[in-house]
Amino acid sequence: MSLFLVMFLVVSATQASIHGEFINRLDFPDGFMFGVSTSSYQIEGAYLDDSKSINNWDVFSLSPGKIDNGDNGFIANDHYHQYLKDIEIIQSLGVDAYRFSISWARILPRGRFGEVNPMGIMFYNKILDELTLRGIKPFVTIHHHDFPQELQDRYGSWLSPLMQEDYVHYAKICFKNFGDRVKHWITINEPVYFTIMAYQNGGYPPARCSPPFGNCSAGNSDIEPIIVMHNMLLAHGKAVKLYRKIYMHLQRQQGGLIGIAEVCGMFEPLTDNDYDQEAASRGLAYSIGWALDPVMFGDYPLEMREILGNQLPNFTTAEIEFMKDSIDYIAVNHYSTTYAKDCIHSSCSLTAAQPINGFVDRVREQNGVQIGEPTGVPSLPVVPRGFGEVINYLKKRYNNKPMFVTENGYSEPETPQLLQEALQDDTRIEFHKLYLLSLAQAIRNGANVKGYFVWTLLDDFEWRNGYRTRFGLYYIDRQTLDRIPKQSAKWYQDFLKNKTRPLTVRIGDS
Repeated sequence: MSLFLVMFLVVSATQASIHGEFINRLDFPDGFMFGVSTSSYQIEGAYLDDSKSINNWDVFSLSPGKIDNGDNGFIANDHYHQYLKDIEIIQSLGVDAYRFSISWARILPRGRFGEVNPMGIMFYNKILDELTLRGIKPFVTIHHHDFPQELQDRYGSWLSPLMQEDYVHYAKICFKNFGDRVKHWITINEPVYFTIMAYQNGGYPPARCSPPFGNCSAGNSDIEPIIVMHNMLLAHGKAVKLYRKIYMHLQRQQGGLIGIAEVCGMFEPLTDNDYDQEAASRGLAYSIGWALDPVMFGDYPLEMREILGNQLPNFTTAEIEFMKDSIDYIAVNHYSTTYAKDCIHSSCSLTAAQPINGFVDRVREQNGVQIGEPTGVPSLPVVPRGFGEVINYLKKRYNNKPMFVTENGYSEPETPQLLQEALQDDTRIEFHKLYLLSLAQAIRNGANVKGYFVWTLLDDFEWRNGYRTRFGLYYIDRQTLDRIPKQSAKWYQDFLKNKTRPLTVRIGDS
């Protein structure tokens, strides 16, 4: 790392913190929640145990070349059999809350075409009972990328409006069985990101796309993402309507809340010219507003309608009524920031210069200088300032709706060769310090943020990256499945106990 960059990061961090080069839990408001996040397919394993059915990721991972190293989630971290050990780890950290997701195929192996699986209900009941016993608040995601493969085989899953019925049926089962202990629900995790990966780029199941985005066996990258997003949003809206109507007593008794999670990356204009400024605004509307505008205001962003026109579906009067203000909070998944380059008035790559992308190119370099230090995911460089910037954007666009940061995390640029290297993860610690500083500043400026969750508790199955990409506070030995705390786990534990350590800022140092 250059001396200039070190000095820049130190100055930036100092300006953002009450305590100079320190960040402390006391920098956050009373009642602010800290937690950790996971998702079912990424950690549970036990892919056919106790009547669970095959899901979309089980099938996808069997296709050659889809997942790095041919990895899959069949065993994952074996959380299904080791959940007690993992909950003990969570408690030892001293967190207030734990975000996890429910496996659709474990609860309803055949969707609404079959019976509820009592073993699946029992598993999540045991988790919720343990969390309640230990005073840890559950944040439950109903749908986090995985669903029964039968729904794909029967009618094409999210390409069909029938998926709305299946989702609402599934959500109802979750509300009925778990709602007495769950105060915070998340309906769908990252609908925009999932839609783009699965139906535009073909990188997630069912791997549908068309040129110039990719050469899948089937799909239409210009049309299918729009159809899928509409079905997902309506499924969300109908589930929230059900929750607020039938389970209103739960909301009254415990103040039950329901939201939706989206990747909220920040866009900064590549240059100061008006075209790039407008491109940054479009980039935010397409990546964030596509999901959040309909659930807040009852319609798609104006920035999208201006370009896509009649390609975007219209919500009926009845749909607008239940879609509008259909979230109690925004679940913010934030990792990074990118520059936005306008593709209307300048040349760009074929994929960027498409209406479905808003004619916006994502650029990570300006005048030969990278926007931030690299991580294990090339598209997610370290840009702490962007965290505060996107929180302020959400505050302004959505009338300071309550927010929970439900994912924020770091993966090393290279897979450590030695165990000690993996455990001595100073760069992860500095990442969280810098991002927390940026978040604390946004909160002091009035942003209504209620909590922060580290992604993730354990090194896990990171979708198409398999086990190569490591975000965890705990290292997983892939042979023994032992959970071994990294330095970042010890730091987070100290942080939550109000202990402070100096901000050394060494991200990128050799």
